[in-house]
Amino acid sequence: MRNKHLIATALAGSTCLALAACSQGGTTTTDNKNSAGGTVQSATGQAPAPFAEGEVKIAIVQQSGQGDYFQQYLNGTKKQAEALKMKVTVYDAQNDNAQQATQLDQAIASGVKGIIVRHGFPDTLCPGVNKALDQGIKVVIYDVEIQKCAPRAVQTQQSDAKMASLVLDQMVKDVGTGKPVGYVNISGIAPLDRRDTVWKEYVAKNGWTQKFKTGKYTNSTATDTAPMVDNALKSNGDVVAVYAPYDELSKATLSALNDNPGMKGKVKVYGADISTADIELMKAEGSPWVATGATDPNAIGAAVVRTLALNLAGEVKESAKVEFPPILVTAQMLRDKGVKNMEDLRAAQPQLNISSVSSAAWIPTVTF
Repeated sequence: MRNKHLIATALAGSTCLALAACSQGGTTTTDNKNSAGGTVQSATGQAPAPFAEGEVKIAIVQQSGQGDYFQQYLNGTKKQAEALKMKVTVYDAQNDNAQQATQLDQAIASGVKGIIVRHGFPDTLCPGVNKALDQGIKVVIYDVEIQKCAPRAVQTQQSDAKMASLVLDQMVKDVGTGKPVGYVNISGIAPLDRRDTVWKEYVAKNGWTQKFKTGKYTNSTATDTAPMVDNALKSNGDVVAVYAPYDELSKATLSALNDNPGMKGKVKVYGADISTADIELMKAEGSPWVATGATDPNAIGAAVVRTLALNLAGEVKESAKVEFPPILVTAQMLRDKGVKNMEDLRAAQPQLNISSVSSAAWIPTVTF
């Protein structure tokens, strides 16, 4: 019953966070249990232009703010921007691609010096990104495959291939080769596509039989995907493991397994991303979610802002690419180290702190 309550709470929380996000470009609320205050390490060097001249206006244009990961990411973005005396305007398209393109135009017209574009699709974003660059606005992309159509933008992303391989190596150890497995993922989203490439390699190399692939990306991904996974499990009761490489998809899988009691204890879940809510789900008694590949989303959001700051100062050039390294988090490690939340996890796994990435003496760096 406790597991069922945790899963239901996680699903409801994902939906509520989505509804809290703004749709027309105000400031998105991030006051939730996954937010981290951060500690500012003072700069030791003199700030260059434009930071020596006063407040610097920037915008973040995000495809969606729903889910634990994106809420933490935005929190890190805001904390680092505040330390750099940047004024941030947040545009949240709530999974409407046309709206994201419109909001990108709004950001360009607002007079900002820099824009962070987070997630979305190249076809709808490239015209606006190139327009901004043509007007002298610096643009940093996070997790959009945009290099072909907007090569001057700075690209940032998690090391998704490493994230997938860390988890799938653990899956091989746990379930072995030649087994029937399930897959919950969505095509067309850059980081999930990169993880998909690795998944296909592991399926072939380890002789796994993929019994199903399902998943849906919406503004309530976990809630909307859970019934799809439920149907897939009912038709494929022989699977021994499911790879769901985004924590909202992992939550959907847990919910579906909870509705298939005959499979309890028989199916292991392997995911991606981490939050306090995810930690609670992984540590719950009898939880099938045994491993996840993870970064600290707060730290990632801060590092992307630092990358934009360096770009604005001319210290990161156009077309640069910056990747952020992940770690493997297992349910067993969480239990062994008594990890209850993100603060505990940062203490147990200090490599989550990537404050040295995209840093400089003149940048006051936020650590979490």
